[in-house]
Amino acid sequence: MSANGKSVEYYLGLEYSFNAIADQDGGYVIVFPDLPGCMTQVESLDEVPYMAEDVRSGWLETVYDTDPDSVPLPSYPEDCNGEVSLRLPKSLHRSLAESAEAEGVSLNEYAAMLLAQGDARNRRKRESAPGSAARISAGME
Repeated sequence: MSANGKSVEYYLGLEYSFNAIADQDGGYVIVFPDLPGCMTQVESLDEVPYMAEDVRSGWLETVYDTDPDSVPLPSYPEDCNGEVSLRLPKSLHRSLAESAEAEGVSLNEYAAMLLAQGDARNRRKRESAPGSAARISAGME
């Protein structure tokens, strides 16, 4: 039992979103965004439900056994409505506005693009970090 009183069965009963991404070489890669490093590969769409459940439950059980308090809760779309309120130094605001204008896009679009690039870079770093305890990639050997 974890410090927060949750059992592994509690986490196994939660619904975690996943993405099935078509691979250019055939098949699909299944990725669970809320479970870092939790992914697998399948050859056909028919395999997706079984393999998604298999890798999800394996990931949750392994991480729970290692550090039960590090198991994340699932996020849901309503948790993020797409709005962020952010205070910036005036000089940075001016610089971003000038860069957005030079790119021919709104400041909002420009800031979203920069944040997405930085987030993608950070996700790649986290997922490739050696010794990451929360990494399971069943079927990827």
